Amino acid sequence: MVAATYQLKRADFIFRNDNDWEQILFKTLKRKPQELVNELMSSELKGRGGAGFPTGLKWKLTSEEESKVKYVICNADEGEPGTFKDREILTKVPYKVLTSMAACAHVIGSSHGYIYLRGEYKFLVADLEKAIKEFEYYCKQINFKFKIDIFLGSGAYICGEETALFESMEGKRGEPRNKPPYPTSIGYMGQPTVVNNVETLAHTFTIFKYGAKKFYDLGVQYSRGSKLFSVSGDTPKPGIYELELGMSLQDFVDEFGDGDTKAVQVGGASGFLVPRKRFGETTIGFQGKLTGISLPTGGSMMLYNSSRSMFNVLDNYLDFFREESCGQCTPCRVGCQQLLRGIKAVKRGEKPAAYLNKLLKLSETMHMTAKCGLGQSIANSFSSIVENFREEMIY
Repeated sequence: MVAATYQLKRADFIFRNDNDWEQILFKTLKRKPQELVNELMSSELKGRGGAGFPTGLKWKLTSEEESKVKYVICNADEGEPGTFKDREILTKVPYKVLTSMAACAHVIGSSHGYIYLRGEYKFLVADLEKAIKEFEYYCKQINFKFKIDIFLGSGAYICGEETALFESMEGKRGEPRNKPPYPTSIGYMGQPTVVNNVETLAHTFTIFKYGAKKFYDLGVQYSRGSKLFSVSGDTPKPGIYELELGMSLQDFVDEFGDGDTKAVQVGGASGFLVPRKRFGETTIGFQGKLTGISLPTGGSMMLYNSSRSMFNVLDNYLDFFREESCGQCTPCRVGCQQLLRGIKAVKRGEKPAAYLNKLLKLSETMHMTAKCGLGQSIANSFSSIVENFREEMIY
């Protein structure tokens, strides 16, 4: 249930200028590591990449490892379809990200950080390197040893998954590793590693500047703080918006829809498609079953109106996943192909409508047996589209 006082509240923390980053960094590094961890845990900041793992806990677990070598990695491999917020953060307020990376290094005992940048964002490198050079110069001035390098990816969607990202950085084929062990104990180069999304680090800056309570007071229970949303599709207001978590999808559609929104894809191609009849009962956040239907999102919000064929939408998603599957595990490698062939066969009349039920079972099997989030999440969009728009898969 959405809080009674909730309205579609906009926030403006992320893109506020970061001209005071030197002051914030100096003050932050003077604080004890445990104090910073407590601040993050009090804020209840959860990862903004979509998974929602508590940021403070991730830093705490890594800090407790005894290894002498540890790493801080900013995951800027923004490859989820419909998401375009992280590049804006790195363009407009890069020092917020760099400052939070240094704060993390202070907490866990690291002297080396990386920004894993999506290959298509190569145009950001020159300005980022300039910002990093200035940042590292200031770190030397205050006797804080911390070096940041940029690692440019090669465009593989799968490398947004943290362990595939490690493999890529180590010069190997970008494929996910088995878990456990988790990155907090064995990550990049086999050492304890914190991997945080670009937006997560930007929010961390907000928390260290304004305090945990300022952040905690935004949003609702279990979904604290604000979130950047990349709004696209059939909307008169495309763009990037910072909103408090906990909104109902109906509130969102009322603000960004075109008056004929029949569905919203929450969380990009790997997320869920919500039909019009469920807008009112769906909230955006991490509340889980405590509040009815609650969906987390990395930020992608794609709106579709009645002019859109949901068969074409699903066909596009599956074609994307088929191309981006690393091929390491059979459920994903073969499953993607079979799902795509299957819906095409039904659409052409080569398979009966009941064949969709077999495809749904296949997607469930993929969800249970695929090695990483790519293969596991295909069932999200597949099942939500087929179950809610079955007639469009057939006719």
